[in-house]
Amino acid sequence: MEMGFYGAAGGVTGSCHFLAAAGKKILVDCGMFQGEHNIDEENRAEFGFDPGEIDVLLLTHAHLDHCGRIPLLVKRGFRGEIITTAATRELTRLVLLDAAGLAAEEARRAARYRQRRGEEPEAPLYEITDVLDSMDRFGRLASYGEALTVAPGITATFGDAGHILGSAWILVEAREGGKSKRILYSGDLGNRGKPIINAATPAPAADVVVMETTYGDRLHKAVGPSVEELRDAILATLERDGNAIIPTFALERAQDLLYYLRELTEKRELPANLPVFLDSPMAISATEIFRRHPECFNAETRQDFASGRDPFALRNLHFTRETSESMGINQIKGGAVIMAGSGMATGGRVTHHLKHNLWRSDSSVIFVGYAAQGTLARRIIDGAKKVRLFGEEISVNAQIHTIGGFSAHADHDELLAWYGAQQPEQTFLVHGEDNGRQGIARVLEGRGLQVHLPVIGDRYPL
Repeated sequence: MEMGFYGAAGGVTGSCHFLAAAGKKILVDCGMFQGEHNIDEENRAEFGFDPGEIDVLLLTHAHLDHCGRIPLLVKRGFRGEIITTAATRELTRLVLLDAAGLAAEEARRAARYRQRRGEEPEAPLYEITDVLDSMDRFGRLASYGEALTVAPGITATFGDAGHILGSAWILVEAREGGKSKRILYSGDLGNRGKPIINAATPAPAADVVVMETTYGDRLHKAVGPSVEELRDAILATLERDGNAIIPTFALERAQDLLYYLRELTEKRELPANLPVFLDSPMAISATEIFRRHPECFNAETRQDFASGRDPFALRNLHFTRETSESMGINQIKGGAVIMAGSGMATGGRVTHHLKHNLWRSDSSVIFVGYAAQGTLARRIIDGAKKVRLFGEEISVNAQIHTIGGFSAHADHDELLAWYGAQQPEQTFLVHGEDNGRQGIARVLEGRGLQVHLPVIGDRYPL
């Protein structure tokens, strides 16, 4: 048996883990690299393995950094089966179609620049037809807690990771040459106290653990104070007659925020008629998908839906699907909450709203999620005085807020709580920058455990 790491090994995007066992070759996730430095080049690069030799892809969840290169994998020869949960399959289709649309738009924009320089245009990373081809590779659906035979000698059990709708950790049990191994992949683990889905179920005992460490070096604020901080930031913005711009991840974060904003308006802690714009076609569609998967909800949310109460419905909520509607929001000079993607401000509609509001001292930008190195969000959070948007230098005069308690990722203590007191033979720490991985490595090594911090391309015998 052998493991390999081809993404999210020394960083937080591009998750892609390889396993050779029982005569089969398996991938866990096949995500897109995100950020700004040579990212297109990284995503276009060879995988480090032959896609045509992969038998099965096990998908932990539908975030782009875990599923975003699946169409490219299929385009380059993958003909195996993709196994995931029902909710993840639906959300993945949505995410990949959106990514293909954005890639086509970016390719058209880049083609104009290349044409003016006398260069040949470059095709997008993949197109909508590639996404549709990749959806044909999705086969059996996994249910939480049920062992599924992946291939002779290999089973996979999906457990609730509590990260986003349908997210899972995956336990792979493989038998080869009279020996067996239990290999546990955490996927992305959720922050406790989220309002819609269940918390992650604890890790089962395993011989090998591959665990994410996004926030391995820090603790989150509690959810309650974070909601209060969100309320106060919005109220202060309203007092200045500005707009509150919230770069928002379309999956889970947008729905969580709608939930909290509804509660705050119902309690009169925010104006009952506060105009809230969800300016994200993907987030709007994701909210509809949420309603179709009550099996992923916690007891309170299931009860809300069963009683006919929509936990996402605000009195003055506006869904803006059309581009013309999105552009119309820019005519609003103050008094609105505008939620738009992407969460790291690497593209999408939020960049237009930042262009129109970032230079205004009466407005606010409220970051409610992780911002990877190299992203526009991280530069703003780190105190940039000016940023470049659509070829224009924009001054950063708006009030900047960073609220950590809304993170969909487990923090240092929650990661260790999920890991528990087990004593695996080896632990591989992935999906984290150096500080995050070291924050967990120090603790596990203090227990006498063997810990690895792989980089892309590393392979390890089991």
